[in-house]
Amino acid sequence: MSTAGKVIKCKAAVAWEAGKPFCIEEVEVAPPRDHEVRIKIVATGVCRTDAHAVSTHFKEGMFPVILGHEGAGIVESVGPGVTEFKPGDKVIPVYIPECGKCKFCLCPKTNLCEKISKIKTAISDQDLMADNTSRFTCKGKQIYHFMGTSTFSQYTVCAETSVVKIDAAAPLDKVCLIGCGFSTGYGAAINTAKVEPGSTCAVFGLGGVGLSAVMGCKAAGATRIIGIDINKDKFPKARELGATECINPQDYSQPIQKVIAELTNGGVDFAIECIGILDVMRAALECTTVGWGTCALVGVALDDSGVAVDPFQLIMGRTLKATFFGGWKSKTYVPKLVAEYLAKKFDLDGLITFTLPFDQINEAFTYMREGKSIRSVLIF
Repeated sequence: MSTAGKVIKCKAAVAWEAGKPFCIEEVEVAPPRDHEVRIKIVATGVCRTDAHAVSTHFKEGMFPVILGHEGAGIVESVGPGVTEFKPGDKVIPVYIPECGKCKFCLCPKTNLCEKISKIKTAISDQDLMADNTSRFTCKGKQIYHFMGTSTFSQYTVCAETSVVKIDAAAPLDKVCLIGCGFSTGYGAAINTAKVEPGSTCAVFGLGGVGLSAVMGCKAAGATRIIGIDINKDKFPKARELGATECINPQDYSQPIQKVIAELTNGGVDFAIECIGILDVMRAALECTTVGWGTCALVGVALDDSGVAVDPFQLIMGRTLKATFFGGWKSKTYVPKLVAEYLAKKFDLDGLITFTLPFDQINEAFTYMREGKSIRSVLIF
């Protein structure tokens, strides 16, 4: 029986307030409106950004909300005016839209799009659809969307500019990671830092994003890739995916930037910070060589005090950059990344520690916080 045009009742993980576990609830998902797409989510990754969004330290959070931004699914129905998608298409919802018409989309220098609901902030967080209403209700209450995706629901509604059609052969429980973690880290190395063949690199943080950055450094031809993490259990996987050596800052009495400078004859060519801690961001910049060292920031810090950068570090030739979704224009490049995965050009499977039923979402977040997982994928 067709569900098009009807309200769908389904399972979702609702965050009712900050600092509390997710509640598995039955929610109502309204049909898509003009230029919207309703998607049946098949698989969704668990990312630290989702944990940040329900943190008591996140000042902009609005509740209740359905989080999730690293999913993949199948189009269930489309709203009026949608011609790019049809029911049955495999898709990845993306938190960085690509309308193809605005000044950002038309400029090759950026992957931003004016359709990002809060372009002034770097993260489009808890929000509503373009008409200022929600497609989600639960127990009679309106539920906020998140980053334009809300993949922690068995059905979600997205703007057509935030949906990407992918190869029908793609395994959704793997390529969902292209919706955030993999693309962000891999692109930070290739697009943002612009790692060069024969170069030396340092990657701070060996979670899903950091290991994706390691893969990006390797793909770009770096000959020395140093992985840095305080969790030594992550080192074997980092070496498997391309790190040439791994070090733990806790094993040294001096600052890690000095350790790396001594190991690399004055500093690495490229450093990529994938944690989101201000002191680590500064260390990543300072571990690069004078003259041409480049540091790319990936991690999102909840601390609003900013990165303390000595201007002299920049005067001496270092460059500080940051990345959003790895610099990829979503509709243009996500299908290409999926095709490259299908061609076995990189290993998404190696990033997945646990594949769990959706009901175990709180356990997945526990594994992440305790450092026991690289990425957990939840299956509906």
